[in-house]
Amino acid sequence: MTIQSYMNPDFTWPKKLLFFAAALAGVLLCNLLIYGWSHLRGSGKKSKTKGPEGYMNRLQRFYELVISATSVMSFACAYVVLNHVYSLYEGTTDSGAMGVFLNIWGNWKDFALLLLICLSCVINTFLDKLIIPLKAVSREQIAVIRMLGMFYAIIAIMLLDVIGDSSEYSPVMMYYLGLMVGRFVYFDASFKDFLRAMKNMFVSAPILLLGLLLAWLMCFFGFKAEFLLEKNYYIVGVFYTHLFLLAAVFVCHHVQQIIIKSRSKKK
Repeated sequence: MTIQSYMNPDFTWPKKLLFFAAALAGVLLCNLLIYGWSHLRGSGKKSKTKGPEGYMNRLQRFYELVISATSVMSFACAYVVLNHVYSLYEGTTDSGAMGVFLNIWGNWKDFALLLLICLSCVINTFLDKLIIPLKAVSREQIAVIRMLGMFYAIIAIMLLDVIGDSSEYSPVMMYYLGLMVGRFVYFDASFKDFLRAMKNMFVSAPILLLGLLLAWLMCFFGFKAEFLLEKNYYIVGVFYTHLFLLAAVFVCHHVQQIIIKSRSKKK
């Protein structure tokens, strides 16, 4: 079993460019929808989200959702692939690197999963601080979106179970559910804190729905066009899709920042 087993040899560079163009078009369409939404929300005299600031805040929260979703899906995808490799080689007497992996995964699987979760959090921070710096979003809003990213992953995994993917996602779902419950209820939390967290999630729910819709349409297109493989677990194709969406967000964000800086210099 090699990494090539999870890749589609027919997914050539022209097809990758076409898939990226579709992702870019989808992200741009979401930009327009968020702009229209911000215009409607900011039309009231008492609105606190008027003008480009409100639009940029909502847009970057959407970008943060794509980043968070890609990060958490990387953990879920890694778990499925590693568990698949373990099931294929379980019982063998390989003494090399595969033997070390089998020993770790067989005896220390839970700790390995915790390490993967920590790595996904590091990836998330690296992306939204260095690669796609989102300065129009507050720390509290980032925390809410990251929590929605876990909810996003749970919904995606539940859908994968419905369509008949044969992988075992229960451990992944339990980890995400545990993290979400821990985010809502902790040892010194008050009922007021819980209500505030629920309110913040409700406010950002449209962004979650928009992200799920975009990802679903991209996955549908990818599998229908046979860019993504169905034989090697759907979640691998879903993760590939999020990588393309992340690349589209990267391009859109930096092009927007260049335009904003050029306009500010002219003034």
